Amino acid sequence: MGCGSCGTGASGKPGGCKSNGGCSTGGCNRLNVFDWLSGLPLHDGAKPYPVIEVSFNKGSRKDFYRNNTHHIPEKGEWITIEGVSGIDVGQVSLTGELVKLQMKKASVEESSAMKRMLRPATDEDLKAYNIQKEREQEILVRSRAIARSVNLDMKLCEVEMQADGKKGTFFYTADQRVDFRELIKVLATEFKLKVEMRQIGARQESGKVGGIGSCGRELCCSTWLTDFKSVNTTAARYQNLSINQTKLSGQCGRLKCCLNYELDTYMDALRVFPDHAETLQLAKGNAQLQKRDIFKSLMWYSFSDSSKQYPLSIVRVKEIMQLNKQGIRPDELLPVELETKESKAGIKPDAGFINDVGQTSLRNLEKGNKKKKSGNNPGNRPPQDAAAGQSGTPRTREPREQREPREQRPAGAARPQGNQPQKQQQPKGPQQPKQANPQQPRPNQPQKQQKAPNADGTPNQQPKQQRPPNPDGTPSQPRSDRGRNRRNRPDRPEGGPKPAGEPAQSE
Repeated sequence: MGCGSCGTGASGKPGGCKSNGGCSTGGCNRLNVFDWLSGLPLHDGAKPYPVIEVSFNKGSRKDFYRNNTHHIPEKGEWITIEGVSGIDVGQVSLTGELVKLQMKKASVEESSAMKRMLRPATDEDLKAYNIQKEREQEILVRSRAIARSVNLDMKLCEVEMQADGKKGTFFYTADQRVDFRELIKVLATEFKLKVEMRQIGARQESGKVGGIGSCGRELCCSTWLTDFKSVNTTAARYQNLSINQTKLSGQCGRLKCCLNYELDTYMDALRVFPDHAETLQLAKGNAQLQKRDIFKSLMWYSFSDSSKQYPLSIVRVKEIMQLNKQGIRPDELLPVELETKESKAGIKPDAGFINDVGQTSLRNLEKGNKKKKSGNNPGNRPPQDAAAGQSGTPRTREPREQREPREQRPAGAARPQGNQPQKQQQPKGPQQPKQANPQQPRPNQPQKQQKAPNADGTPNQQPKQQRPPNPDGTPSQPRSDRGRNRRNRPDRPEGGPKPAGEPAQSE
């Protein structure tokens, strides 16, 4: 897909851009100002201004040419112009009366030595132009290797080829002056063309390379900014910005050009503030100016023995300055009362969604889990507390004076478990020695069911089940007896006959 408002195709080949706003393909990706004077009709006998502005290499370079033909070009049209010992192809960026203003701004005078426009670009001209543009990247890589081989402290940024391939312009950046005469000879021999070296600054380099700024948009120098004004840290101080080299620097490593955009507005706002108000004399000492709040029209002062800052209105500052001229030191600053967060505590805006993640720490959660585990275990609480916890009624803790005395347990007695009822304490008396009775069941254990005695008084014992005799006629013994007899039998030689009465074993 190509540009919808110009003639560029899917491959980016130029075909005569008719768009005033510019597009992102071909050679019309620069943002240009709309020419409101282009549609105004000329009076009788008037001729259009004969000089036009032509842009090259996607608008990174512009130049002026005289139009001596009868063809009146339109903005965005590709034309063939005079080059160095040949022809070149460029795109019309401005026509009409506005060209006079651009020439005045660039300090260019109209003269007969100015190069001329030859004709509108033909298909053969555009084909040769595209072939040379495809060579630029290859030539740039090779020229950087040659510059390193001759030990030159320079950085080649861009190569611009003429449409007929007879001339190449090499743009470079360097901190110091570079003697590139040897480099020119090597490049001319290597690529068979006329070499022109042109030094540019870091801002122009960023405009040619392009990129995305910290604002999230494309760099101004690569879209619409053509002239670069000097930027210094004074512009940041007027706007009360922190002097942070990392935040104030752009992609080029220099101060951002956008620091100058709002500087005039800040300068107009600072005219209301009094001059020479850096120090105010008071009874308890001198107050030093810390900052100016342009939007709230406040000036912040602080004393040398304290880090607290006091906001003063412009009217109050002027009053103190007038008193100091009369030799009077006021007792107080009378700062302005600012609205704090406490005053807004009663107002709760409807946020819709509140994110509470990170409000609590894991240690607090662990402590809460431990308390829940120890409190919900019924074995760790007395029966009445467990019953109260199960019923859901809160239990109240009585004062220490109103509590009943704890039960006195003898030394060595076991603590009653939580799941068993507590035994009532009996009065102490002479203790009798305990007699061991194997038939008496132990406490806390279920008693075995006793069978009723027989009619003759003998204990009722169920006879054990008799096992069938062995095949050889010997009585069968229980499995436990078999093992016991096997362990206690006398040794016998291997392979010998088994003694009589030994139970048969199956292998």
